[in-house]
Amino acid sequence: MKRYDRLREIHRLDPERDFLEIYRITATYEFPWDITRALELALYRTYAVPGIGRLLAETAELTERSQKRYDDTALLLDTVVEHGFDSDPGRTAIRRINRMHNSFDISNDDMRYVLCTFVVTPKRWLDTYGWRRLSDHELRACAAYYRTLGAHMGIKDLPQTYEDFERTLDTYEDAHFGWDEGARAVSDATLELMASWYPRPLAPIVRGASLALLDDSLLRAFRYERPSAAARSLTRGSLRLRARAVRLLPPRTQPHHARQNPEIKGYPDGYEVAALGTFPTPGIGGCPVRHLRRPAAQAE
Repeated sequence: MKRYDRLREIHRLDPERDFLEIYRITATYEFPWDITRALELALYRTYAVPGIGRLLAETAELTERSQKRYDDTALLLDTVVEHGFDSDPGRTAIRRINRMHNSFDISNDDMRYVLCTFVVTPKRWLDTYGWRRLSDHELRACAAYYRTLGAHMGIKDLPQTYEDFERTLDTYEDAHFGWDEGARAVSDATLELMASWYPRPLAPIVRGASLALLDDSLLRAFRYERPSAAARSLTRGSLRLRARAVRLLPPRTQPHHARQNPEIKGYPDGYEVAALGTFPTPGIGGCPVRHLRRPAAQAE
């Protein structure tokens, strides 16, 4: 198999009908490391909306149990990617996500915005740091994948195309990004978590590199000092250099899932999807969408 063979395989598929297969290839074969970093940044962006950042601070999940929250979020989202919406693990993961969200007063607009970050941030990351850019087929499949996830989460007025997701995200951030003390605490805790994945002497470097990747709108919202031009150039240049190196590597022969990431540290002996996350209020939650099983001939 050659470097661009999987892209040719993607282009033989229908992005509206085969969106799950296309998204799996993109996320687990073509860009597993990049998609992980981009989704980390996507969730991080949401803290800059004061209502979201404040709620996360109040739950203390990201300030006192940062590693567990990181692990659970990554594993629940990736369970759907790996097993599909119609599988037992996929339905269980979505029920867990919905039960946690339904325990809090979260607006539909906030939920839709968070979903938009999952679509837009990876595309923008790969435009800048990927070994290639996403094709139109992949963007259409990504939009269809997250439209489907959003529907299972009961989110209303979902964007339909990538351009709709991008427009919704930019408009929401322009209107809502701002300072909140709790959100800043969540941001600090997240930066500390990322630094903890590396040997202690590297922690300041990791924190500095993380800040160098943030755009000015995020830096202003969290009131961080703007990194120097040299720090930004070194950090971003290193990622572009990595992209050039990855482009020369042979294609991945096996899928790489979030559960295989070294950053997932809380479950060395394995985990049950139904036990992931938190259980804030017994009896509240559940999936707002009925999950219909496909006929056996259509099942994965």
